[in-house]
Amino acid sequence: MSADSTPSNPSTPNELIRFDNVTKRFGDNTVLDNLCFSVQSGKHVTLIGPSGSGKTTILRLLMTLVKPDEGVIRVNGGQLFPAGEKEVREVRKNIGMVFQQFNLFPNMNVLRNVTEAPVRVLGMSKDEAAERAKGLLDLVGLADKQDAKPTQLSGGQQQRVAIARALAMRPQVLLLDEVTSALDPELVAGVLDVLRDIARTTDITMLCVTHEMNFARDISDDVLMFDSGRVIESGSPEKIFNNPEHERTREFLGAVL
Repeated sequence: MSADSTPSNPSTPNELIRFDNVTKRFGDNTVLDNLCFSVQSGKHVTLIGPSGSGKTTILRLLMTLVKPDEGVIRVNGGQLFPAGEKEVREVRKNIGMVFQQFNLFPNMNVLRNVTEAPVRVLGMSKDEAAERAKGLLDLVGLADKQDAKPTQLSGGQQQRVAIARALAMRPQVLLLDEVTSALDPELVAGVLDVLRDIARTTDITMLCVTHEMNFARDISDDVLMFDSGRVIESGSPEKIFNNPEHERTREFLGAVL
């Protein structure tokens, strides 16, 4: 992982995500300011910093929910921005996201929630999609809930279905946007344990926005501290949490830890 204010060198073989001079504005508000950073394949990178510092906007750009005003975004060697619609669709297949809100289809049971996209988007057969979905529901501890509707599940269970649904697309990178913020406190630990298992047992690349600092410390290879749309400090969890160099990082961690 690298983060700086100048364009990174030409893509390295292990580089999966790359932002070059990306700027994003909403009206007069510059949310990302000439941002440059890259993420290596298989790494778990956590974005921390105050609300409004641009962290979630990075995930939304990668999901193509918003477009940058300036700059270049690449994923797995393919260009996400600027790019034509066909290329964007191909690149997007490599990316899965778990949102704060679970966004499950209320009219579908759990199994169909997990199989719908692989069948429609990847062209997977229904039988293959169902077999894979059952394995993923087992992974997230919900093998016995495949016939339930989302309304019959707790918030923590719904979020675990959302994680299984994202993994069902076989993404190279999994984006996690404050995935426990909508949960009751007693349900948070179970969801974080599932994500720890995925981080430990798969080679999937993770880009995570969270205020759960112990979780960030546990799963991260690298931590990026954001402020005012820029990376002001980056490094290992040990460095960022135990020996931060930047005064703003010390202030932020002092407030949240």
